[in-house]
Amino acid sequence: MNIKVEIALVQMGMGSSQKENLQKSLKYIREAAQAGANIVAFPELFLGQYFPKKKQDPSAKKCAQTIPGSLTEHLGKVAREHKIVIVGGSVYEQDKGRYYNTSFVIDSDGKFLGKYRKMHIPHDPSFYEGNYFEPGNIGFQVFKTKFGKIGVLICYDQWFPEAARSIALAGADIIFYPTAIGFVQGIEQAEGDWVDAWITVQRGHAIANSVHIAPINRVGKEDEMTFFGNSFVSGPFGTMLARGSQGKEEIVYASCDFSQNELVRKGWRFMDSRRPEQYKTLCKK
Repeated sequence: MNIKVEIALVQMGMGSSQKENLQKSLKYIREAAQAGANIVAFPELFLGQYFPKKKQDPSAKKCAQTIPGSLTEHLGKVAREHKIVIVGGSVYEQDKGRYYNTSFVIDSDGKFLGKYRKMHIPHDPSFYEGNYFEPGNIGFQVFKTKFGKIGVLICYDQWFPEAARSIALAGADIIFYPTAIGFVQGIEQAEGDWVDAWITVQRGHAIANSVHIAPINRVGKEDEMTFFGNSFVSGPFGTMLARGSQGKEEIVYASCDFSQNELVRKGWRFMDSRRPEQYKTLCKK
């Protein structure tokens, strides 16, 4: 039985005003809903510019959100109005004096289903996230929505096969990856093509776990950073169902058939052939 779901990835650039970024997001939700989308998803830290490019930015905490809170209540009303599931990219979350990089999912009836806090925190030139975020502490999450079971991982999480496998084992039909990745002025791609590596590793997660994946990257130039877009949706055997452009702000649409997950899983038996008792070294530091 086909389980068709229409996906919309909002590949957008962000300005300095949270209010204006939110209004732009609402415009894209309306546009995606009118185009027939069932699920709309946003990039990492979609309410503002990517502040971790600076080693320290004391003003960033002024933009921190409580999740759930006023933002999720507002987006819940919009989701209910348009009967659309919202994957809330990620935001800077404040919780009892601690700060996290947090995504959330709202169902098509406007209900807040829960949140996920980024587990793996990068700390490299122009990605100084260790100065802003604590590692996630609520585990990997899968949210049961009207249009399927959604897993969310955030940006740097996308390089870790353990994260994708954990989400797949928890029953996700699709894994969304809200992302903020780009080129950094003055830093060469000495290892090879960053875009190609980024796409390849995530298509590998799709294949190894027989699951759809959907990375949503931001675009635009912010100081020395140029975010490269290329948001895409992959089927459960790595088939590229849709791909955004290198630097254009746009909505990337894809039609997904979640029944294909089980077809690939039964045919290739990656999950059935696992040997968990032999994987003890995966839990060692």
